[in-house]
Amino acid sequence: MSTMETVNPFAEIVAEIKEAGGEAYKYCYQCGKCDVVCPWNRVTDFSIRKIVRQAALGLPEIELDEIWRCSTCGSCPDRCPRGVEQIEVGVAIRRIAAAYGVFPGAAKALPMISASLVSDGNPLSEERDKRTEWAKDLAVKPFTEGMEILYFVGCYYSYDPRNMKVAVATTKLLKRAGVDFGILGTKENCCGESIRKTGNEDAFKTLARENIKAFIDHGVKRILVSSPHCYHTFVNEYSEFMMNLEVVHISQYLAELIEQGRLEIDGEFGRRVTYHDPCYLGRHNGVFDEPRGILAKLDGLDLVEMSDSRMNSLCCGGGGGRIWMHTDKGERFGDLRLAQAQEVGAEVLVTSCPYCISNFEESRLGLPDEDALEVKDLTEVVLEALEAREVAP
Repeated sequence: MSTMETVNPFAEIVAEIKEAGGEAYKYCYQCGKCDVVCPWNRVTDFSIRKIVRQAALGLPEIELDEIWRCSTCGSCPDRCPRGVEQIEVGVAIRRIAAAYGVFPGAAKALPMISASLVSDGNPLSEERDKRTEWAKDLAVKPFTEGMEILYFVGCYYSYDPRNMKVAVATTKLLKRAGVDFGILGTKENCCGESIRKTGNEDAFKTLARENIKAFIDHGVKRILVSSPHCYHTFVNEYSEFMMNLEVVHISQYLAELIEQGRLEIDGEFGRRVTYHDPCYLGRHNGVFDEPRGILAKLDGLDLVEMSDSRMNSLCCGGGGGRIWMHTDKGERFGDLRLAQAQEVGAEVLVTSCPYCISNFEESRLGLPDEDALEVKDLTEVVLEALEAREVAP
């Protein structure tokens, strides 16, 4: 048999990668632009270009730990001249690894995460019955057909103590604006975005179908979300299940309420602030102006931009299921982001994503003076400003 006729011993794996949605690897001509913009290369030696090349060859020399590094931030597809779709290639490889039960190193917790998602609808191993405890003192109504909007709270805002404060702030702002809204409570499941990015397609489909059924059963027409990951999934991925509902992120909805005159922004926040664009709100979905526009309306607020902002925003490191994986100290993007915030003299780092808040709060604990920089959600800043004006002499 001639060399040209030699059968690739890894052809079966190549076929699996194609079937799993990673066929775009074939367009790569190894220019390396993806590696230049990858945030991992600011903290360690990592090459998404190498992984794409390995996909084309059938993974003969793949380092299993490396396939779980990508945070799906979207920087490399945005710069790729060939449309390689690096995220889809990486997720396809993860699907194969998940199918064979290969979860090395940092990914070892994923089977437990998946089990929690399927059984309790959240990745935090929390009881479904506790999903509404964040709202126990707020008199939040269950959603019923005819209400103005459904507030889809999300897992981290429902269970994580730090992010629960964001759900509370959001609820108080909605009540101030007179919005007729409700929540699904125990009928709400994780949106499934992150578990899908780890390769578990079955868990994602189960969660998606249960959520869509809940939307239909309750007569939902419009959905409000706080998490960019929920926003991205509902807008871009639930369409695979024929879901056609209007979805708005809280930054968009607040801007809408302000424009309609339903929420008066007459508060003051006399501090220097910088805004961090979450990957799945900004780069993936183009929502950049609404958060900044809201902050700019607060009297006394000094809004400054970090060196990496808008389309070039630096990933917090939580996407692609990385929020559930251990990241060594010294390899955390959050540390770099906080340093950028301090470089521009910011007193408050504002964002609109639970993963970003979680990672930034963890990085803040490593600062010599952790009180020198606060991390807040957009809703927390707006509410604090409005409440401060009310108690001012």
